[in-house]
Amino acid sequence: MTDPAPVLTPALAPVLSPVPVEPPDDGELFDQLSGVRQRLIASIGQVIVGQREVVDAMLVALFSGGHCLFVGVPGLAKTLLVNATAQSLGLAFNRVQFTPDLMPSDITGGDVLDEDRSTGRRELRFVPGPIFTNLLLADEVNRTPPRTQAALLQAMQEGVVTTGGRTIRLEPPFQVFATQNPIEQEGTYPLPEAQLDRFMMAIEVGYPDEAEEIEVVERTLIPNATTPVPVLDRASLLALQGLVRRLPANDDVTRYAVRLARATRPGVGALEVVRKYVQWGAGPRASQFLALGARARAALRGALTPDLDDVRAVAPYVLRHRVVLNFTAEAEGMRPDAVVRRILDEVPRVSAERARRG
Repeated sequence: MTDPAPVLTPALAPVLSPVPVEPPDDGELFDQLSGVRQRLIASIGQVIVGQREVVDAMLVALFSGGHCLFVGVPGLAKTLLVNATAQSLGLAFNRVQFTPDLMPSDITGGDVLDEDRSTGRRELRFVPGPIFTNLLLADEVNRTPPRTQAALLQAMQEGVVTTGGRTIRLEPPFQVFATQNPIEQEGTYPLPEAQLDRFMMAIEVGYPDEAEEIEVVERTLIPNATTPVPVLDRASLLALQGLVRRLPANDDVTRYAVRLARATRPGVGALEVVRKYVQWGAGPRASQFLALGARARAALRGALTPDLDDVRAVAPYVLRHRVVLNFTAEAEGMRPDAVVRRILDEVPRVSAERARRG
């Protein structure tokens, strides 16, 4: 039995704004992108102190159309960052606080029984859940059991939700920005590998330095603090995301992205660090995200085509959550980031290898 064709429920119509059929000229879009980036950084910076690398990586995921996982201990403004981003984008935005008692229907929505008191007639009516939005903040996503975490899987991969025997299309853009506490903390559930693989990037959020922390404290004492204002609308974001996917890239960039992803997999001919410490490596989705992320990073810095340094820059964010370490790595205190750094050091750049052959 096949699923019915995707439909859009009328209940969602007021939330969604129309998208122009004819996209703007690519050259014009490209010229706008660097200015949009600067305005977004300035808008987010009104409420977020420091964390420049985190913001830059997040913007790569945003303009790639990918989902993003922010990892860090509580109190590092992960949730505030996503809130500020949503306000700066002017998108439909919902937040779900993941708790141990959260049910899948609390995310996707479900049918409720309505009764017409005049006729006594009863009928089921679908009430959409918070997943029906443009930007979904899944806050502390690893504090709920895997059954509820899995409610996001189909939406993150296919952009649809199946519930009550119907398949409902999510209006683009649909992106999940999730926060995760370190799995060593009490009351957390590790995310399944299948769900981790849906996230384009995993961004680690660290402690601020002393000067930044002083500024954070001082800002909290200021009444009537400023809030971000929208600098980009839904239609413009969709157009820029489409532009990123259309940007050209030479064969060396694609080949290097594939080579990095394949280097994470143990087996015959694998690097020593991978044979010793890695149980499972990254799949083909990592190759795709490396190539796409390199395009987005290049465009955001004003380059029409990505180079190998763009691939290397996004590689830690794309690969760290896809490298599953074995017991030897646990015993020796080896972390995925260290394995990824070794891979980047040992996998030759394609163009350099070609030069040696030539």
